[in-house]
Amino acid sequence: MIKADAFLEPARERGFDFYTGVPCSFLTPFINRAIGHPGLRYIGAASEGEAIAIAAGAWLAGKRGVAMCQNSGLGNTVNPLTSLTYPFRIPVLLVTTWRGQPGLKDEPQHELMGRITDRLLDDMEIPHQPFPKESSAIPAALEAAVQSMAETERPYAFIMEKGSVQNDGLDAPARTPPPPGKRQDFCGTGERPSRAEALGAFLELVGEATAVIATTGKCGRELFTLSDREQHLYQVGSMGCASGLGLGVALNVARPVVVLDGDGAALMKLGTLATIGAYAPKNFLHLLLDNGMHDSTGGQATVSDSVDFAAVALACGYAHAFVADSCEGFRKAFQRAASLPGPTLLHLRIRPGSLAGLGRPTETPANIARRFQAFLGKT
Repeated sequence: MIKADAFLEPARERGFDFYTGVPCSFLTPFINRAIGHPGLRYIGAASEGEAIAIAAGAWLAGKRGVAMCQNSGLGNTVNPLTSLTYPFRIPVLLVTTWRGQPGLKDEPQHELMGRITDRLLDDMEIPHQPFPKESSAIPAALEAAVQSMAETERPYAFIMEKGSVQNDGLDAPARTPPPPGKRQDFCGTGERPSRAEALGAFLELVGEATAVIATTGKCGRELFTLSDREQHLYQVGSMGCASGLGLGVALNVARPVVVLDGDGAALMKLGTLATIGAYAPKNFLHLLLDNGMHDSTGGQATVSDSVDFAAVALACGYAHAFVADSCEGFRKAFQRAASLPGPTLLHLRIRPGSLAGLGRPTETPANIARRFQAFLGKT
């Protein structure tokens, strides 16, 4: 058994100072110390997959991120680990616990995942080793992780057994709820725009210093087709993770960050709105393009027609929420939203359909990620 600082301090010396995750009783002492450590930042995620996206966003912003979860939640990370960190070649350090470890008595819900935890990591081609339980083993373990992540540009995992870290209690600052946010309505000024028309207006209005993350599917493809810029990241796969990815970026850069989201994707990880509202990055603008359907997969309806996204965002702690349903209303709403401290949601209802001859990004996701990272690093 080790003290948490025996791992956290040498990890911090190697650049790992941004932590996110979902708690597990095995992780309690580790997470509690990460929360209370003056040299670290910890972001409590609503889901394990969201934590991977947040850590990936932190890496884009120049940080080395650590995502932590119980192995029962490892299943929630499969999608972003295989369709976000893999295609974009984003190295994230993963610490997963080993509930249901064979030979040890545990709750029945951990039995199967306990048997397959290491095999699941193997199948995702993620190198791993046991979390070190002796202080003397920590430097070599961290060096192995750092070297692997540098060589493969992939995540690396530590599997933590019960009783690995000593519990020294929790020293967490009290959370102050944000003041009530404000809603502004710019609806009823014209017909609903197409996604391409909305993105065209956005490209005219967005500043050159703004980082833009476009959700998976036709949103990113249309943005690329209309104008490919170094400030753009076109998310592929990992549906629902654009907002978490944007949060990880926004918490680690000073420049404005805009997430272009879709109704289906936002609904898939609606809990991320609560995380964004709680950590309240003032440079975060969440632009939700809502056509009421899964356009990329044949037009199947979402349930967005019964969802007031602006009310949800304000209930989750966003500072501002705007609604619009025309290009004219969108222009006014966006200019107003971009001038205010966030986090801000702009919900724009659009009509179905997409550009004819729609293209796809011609650079690989890995190259797009590094171009975007270089853009974020510019002063």
